[in-house]
Order: sequence, then C-alpha cells, then structure tokens
Amino acid sequence: MEGLEAINSGWFSILPPVIAIVLALITKEVFSSLLVGIFSGMLIYTVFTGEHLFKSVYYIFQMMSEKLGDNAFMILFLGLLGALVVVVTMAGGSRAYGKWASTKIKSQRGAKLATGALGMLIFVDDYFNCLTVGTVMRPITDKYKIAREKLAYLIDSTAAPICIIAPVSSWAAAVASDLGDGGINSFVQTIPYNLYALLTIVMVLYISFTNFDFGPMKKAQQEAEEGNTIEEMQGNDFEGVSISEKGHVLDLVIPMIALIIFSIMGMAYVGGFFDGVSFTAAIGENPSAGLTLGAFGALIVAGCMYIPRKLISFKDFMDGVTQGVKSMVPAIMILLFAWSLSGICRNMIGTGEFVSSLVASSNISLALLPALVFLVAAFLSFSMGTAWGTFGILIPIVTMICAGAEGTNLLIAALGATLAGSVYGDHCSPISDTTILASTGAKCDHIKHVSTQMPYSTLVAGICFIGYLFAGFIHNPWVPFFISLILLLGSFIVIQSLQKKKEHSGKKVSKA
Repeated sequence: MEGLEAINSGWFSILPPVIAIVLALITKEVFSSLLVGIFSGMLIYTVFTGEHLFKSVYYIFQMMSEKLGDNAFMILFLGLLGALVVVVTMAGGSRAYGKWASTKIKSQRGAKLATGALGMLIFVDDYFNCLTVGTVMRPITDKYKIAREKLAYLIDSTAAPICIIAPVSSWAAAVASDLGDGGINSFVQTIPYNLYALLTIVMVLYISFTNFDFGPMKKAQQEAEEGNTIEEMQGNDFEGVSISEKGHVLDLVIPMIALIIFSIMGMAYVGGFFDGVSFTAAIGENPSAGLTLGAFGALIVAGCMYIPRKLISFKDFMDGVTQGVKSMVPAIMILLFAWSLSGICRNMIGTGEFVSSLVASSNISLALLPALVFLVAAFLSFSMGTAWGTFGILIPIVTMICAGAEGTNLLIAALGATLAGSVYGDHCSPISDTTILASTGAKCDHIKHVSTQMPYSTLVAGICFIGYLFAGFIHNPWVPFFISLILLLGSFIVIQSLQKKKEHSGKKVSKA
C-alpha cells in the first residue's frame, strides 16, 4: 500500500491465506472467511511493525479502497456484462437460443461438448470466458440436467488453462512481459511443457464424452438428475424481469459477437496497437479496460436492436441495466475481498518472497527443479489466489537458477512447470478471481464449485508432478506429456473400476 513498506514475516506470511481457505471450506461461507483472512494478515503486519490494533482496521479499508481503484475497470466490466446478460434475457434472446439449441443439442454429451468447445474458442481472456460461456450455455446445460457445479468446472477448466497456452491472449502477453528478451518466443516453447493446461483439456473432453464422475461432483450430478437443485436455482436468477416472447436467436448471438469483436478491438486500442504496438503486447497491456469498452459497445448494439423493434421499451432497457449491475454485486464483493487478501500477502507481509526464497536457497539436484517449481507455484498461487502474481514472482527466480550451463536445458521445462503450477493453484483456490467468476457465470454456489472441482484438478496436478520428474531428466517436451497422458487415462480406468466394485458390493449388502 502507498506509504507502507513490506515486511518479512517468515512463516507467519502463509497464515492469512491458509486461514481464509480452511474457514471457507469448513463454514461454506466465503465472505466472512475472506474477512478473517484479511484481518489476520493486517494483524500480523501491525504486530511486526509495532502498530496498535485499531491501525490494522484502518489499513484494511485503505487496502480495499486501493484495490477498488486498481481494479475499477474490472468492476465496470462486470457491471456492464451483468447488464448485458439481463437485457438479452429480457429481449427473449436467451430463451430463443435455448429453444434453437434444443433442436441441435440432443443429449447431455452434446451440451457438455458445446460448453467445452465454446470455452476453448474464447481464449482471449479468462474473465471474459467465464462470464460469457456461463451466460450462453447455462439454459442448455440446465435443460439436460447437468449440475451447475459441473458447468462451473467446465467453464473454469476452459478459462485459464486455455488462455495460458494461447499465444494471442492477455495471459500470453503477461507471461511474455515477465520473460523479458525471450518474450513470446519463450512462451510458445513452454506450451508443450505446460502439462496441467494440456491434461486439463484432455480431462474436459473425457468428461464431456462420457458420464465419468467421482467424488463430490458425482453426488452433485446425481442430485441434478433427480430434478430438484437446478429448478430451484433457475427461479432465483433475475427476480421481477419480464421476458419478451418475440425474441430471436440473433438477439443473443449478435450482442455476443459484438462483445467479442469490441473487446478484442478495445484491448488492442487501449494497449496502443493502432499506434504501432504489436497486437500480442497491446491486448495484454490493460485487458480490463478493453473488456469494459467491449461490454459497453455490446450493450449499445443490444439497445439499438431491441428498442426500435419494441422487444423492450427504453425504460425497461434501463431497468434491466440496473438489475444486471445489481446481480454482479456479490461477485464484485468476493473479488474485492480476494484482491485485498492477495494484496496483503504480496505487498505487505511477503508471502511470495518467503516461499520463493525457500526455492532459491534449497540445495537440490537441478533435475528435480521442474517438479519442485510446480509444487511451489501451485502452493503460492493457491494461497494468494493469483496465477499472474505467482509467475511474476517465480519466473525471474527460475531464470536466475537456470542461468548456469547445467541449467540451460532445464530452463524451458522449469518455466513451463512454473506456469502450470500457477494455473493449478489459481484453478482450485477459493480466493481466485477466475474461480469466483466461474461460479458466478454458472450461477453456482461458490464453495460447492470449489469442493467439487478440487478432486478433479488435484488428480491432474498429481499426474503433472510425475510428468515433471521425467521432464528433469528427459529433455524432450513430448515424452513427459505422453507419459502423463497415459497415466491420466489409466487413472480414469482405475477410478471407474473402483466405483463399479463399490456399487457391486453395495448391491450385495442391500440384498443381504
């Protein structure tokens, strides 16, 4: 924060995120858990700096006010996108699209594949991905009784994992800026080594093609198929909103295409593309500002389509905008708390520096570096709720460790492991903004999304760790990938076999 110096609080620096995460998983209540985590972080800071207790309360609100300012464009984007969703719904676009899609999508498999495919197509930015895919696909996945938790998983798993391997994305630009002279070329070289992103996509495809589920997700899917949970949630989307019967599929499709085009153009404009900056660098300069311009442009397009055709009146259009902004308030509050906790950990009590110093000071074989870096990046990203902050801290350290002749061959593998671990931690952390937006886009309870997704993401991460052990000794990116892929597919077979045995033994017990 402005005017305050960061401190080195040692092991205490990892307590606030751990407290927030554990409380969230135990209490199933994210607001209070994040607040306790924020307060514990500020308490640590004030104790180490000799300040009194009341000072920590002031610092909390100072941090929140700064985060509101730093992320003002993201908050505006969320509000405008919420407005667009409600206006499109009121005009009957979502209803018409649902009716049309029901003639094209005939099964759960088709709905899951369509969700995954749309998520993979929207690779420019993860925030944009989460909310757009949820808005478009939720009516269809509801129709085929796909659990909201599974929808949230499909959205989350085709957001950051896609963006981190797409050379034209806000993530690629962020990584390239951290890589320095190597830039985008080094980023492209890390793609085959980004085992977590690649295997997550494989898992999404496998789950979409099959009825494979395990853990809490299996229970959530069974409850959805019984027909109670989804109908209850549908009734709570937008209270008091009247929906036109005259809407057409294009009333959804055109605003969404406008959103994509204007967002890309907005990111390019804000980043200086039209002034000579490269496209990749431009879209990563300030993606939130570009997305805000895109959402505003799409909202204008929607108004020009709906009001003259009398799908909705001008008054109803403005009422819809207000309702849409209101619908985003819970997500904005969670993001604000998550940003504040992340800011305390990164900029005040030295969580990132503490964890990264452990890596730099460890005397281990360089061949184990990719596996170790993956674990450290995963822990750091999970604790801070930010992949960008994690690889921003670790990439310079990894580059420095691999600077010697012995480490040159390991540099790209270690960088790939850094990005993979950062995405895994971000993917399953309850305080990650992407995780929060995935549950928002799916209209799914946030903690249920976290608890159902974690076994899936952790299974992939465990196999990635084994893959990185091979990567340290075999300097060929495709060998660790294919070993990991075989292990992942083998784990599916083992889990399904164990489930069948459990079901068979359960039937025997019931008969007895």
